[in-house]
Amino acid sequence: MGYRLSKIYTRTGDKGTTGLGDGRRVDKDSARIEAIGTIDELNCLIGILITQNPPEEIAQLLTGIQHRLFDLGGELAMPGYSVLGDPSVTDLEQHLDRLNAELPPLQEFILPAGNPLAASCHHARAVCRRGERRLTQLARDDNEQVNRTSLKYLNRLSDLLFVIARVLARQNGGEEVYWRKGV
Repeated sequence: MGYRLSKIYTRTGDKGTTGLGDGRRVDKDSARIEAIGTIDELNCLIGILITQNPPEEIAQLLTGIQHRLFDLGGELAMPGYSVLGDPSVTDLEQHLDRLNAELPPLQEFILPAGNPLAASCHHARAVCRRGERRLTQLARDDNEQVNRTSLKYLNRLSDLLFVIARVLARQNGGEEVYWRKGV
């Protein structure tokens, strides 16, 4: 593989547009670029979560997810290009089922707290949900091409991040913080 970037600044975006992988230029605040940016933000938050030393199994899982999110960003940068397939969704579901089986049934809403790891994971979950909204908005436009599996992937990923946050809240004798009405 050759060099991807030989020069970091190009000045081509100075007028508020950016290039897609197919050569088209689009506004930097277009629905597609908003979706790409949110997926990038999510990937950054997962990276921050990994640096906080979660259990090795979760760190490896999250690292794999970072790679898939990079794939998703590539899909979005190249309209009509698809990388994520049903096996990527199935993989998330299997992790989700396995981790959730170890948790007590949820009897109340929980707050995005518990400990720094759990709170960071909840933050990533919230941004994942925003990414899902951005991708849904983009997919609604008849002129835009979106891999429908990517929507499923983000939906399962937000669920998985919720379950991972629940697991992380219990680390080192910790516990979840339950919502209490009227407090």
